[in-house]
Amino acid sequence: MLQQVEIFQGLSQEELEALAASSSSRSFPKNTVVIHENDPADSLFIIESGKVKVYCSDKNGKEFIMNTQGAGDYFGELALLDDSTRSASVRTVEKSSFCIVYKEDFNRVLDQHPNIGRQLVKNLSQRVRKLTADVKSLALQDVYGRVANVLMDLSEERGDGTLYIPEKLTQQDIADRVGASREMVARILKDLTIGEYIRFEGRHIIINTRLPAKY
Repeated sequence: MLQQVEIFQGLSQEELEALAASSSSRSFPKNTVVIHENDPADSLFIIESGKVKVYCSDKNGKEFIMNTQGAGDYFGELALLDDSTRSASVRTVEKSSFCIVYKEDFNRVLDQHPNIGRQLVKNLSQRVRKLTADVKSLALQDVYGRVANVLMDLSEERGDGTLYIPEKLTQQDIADRVGASREMVARILKDLTIGEYIRFEGRHIIINTRLPAKY
């Protein structure tokens, strides 16, 4: 499993085996908070199966979804580098299983295999670049632009020339991702549907053609 994870790609078989030997496995049912924002951070989670959402909450409980992740993805990597608390919460969207690497074990393996640390920093830099782009989108784009970005980022090409979003998104899911009201998102999706830019197949969104630059 570890060799398929982006953060550990490029490591030798010996290094992968050393990490695997220090890890443990856990499973959680659907709708379980795996880690809480501001809790002490002491471990990295690798998703073996299932799906989770990464989010932050304000004092009123309003959520802002930062990302959704599936098998092969990971979260909590900052715990391996510093002694700060968790920067976000993570909740299972469906029953999920995880490979967990604890900081103490990781540091012990790192002492013997320093290449692991270099690979970790490389992958963290890629995530920082994506986060910078996301912040730029929130700061500079209007709600429509943010909705369009989310739809395009989550979509996959199909053989018929359309784009397909595998995730079953609700209007509230999209609103939580772009920092807008559900009503505003509903209005944008309705107008895109009327304009035949998108359509729905069950709960999946299909993008028929390139979305307009302006709303």
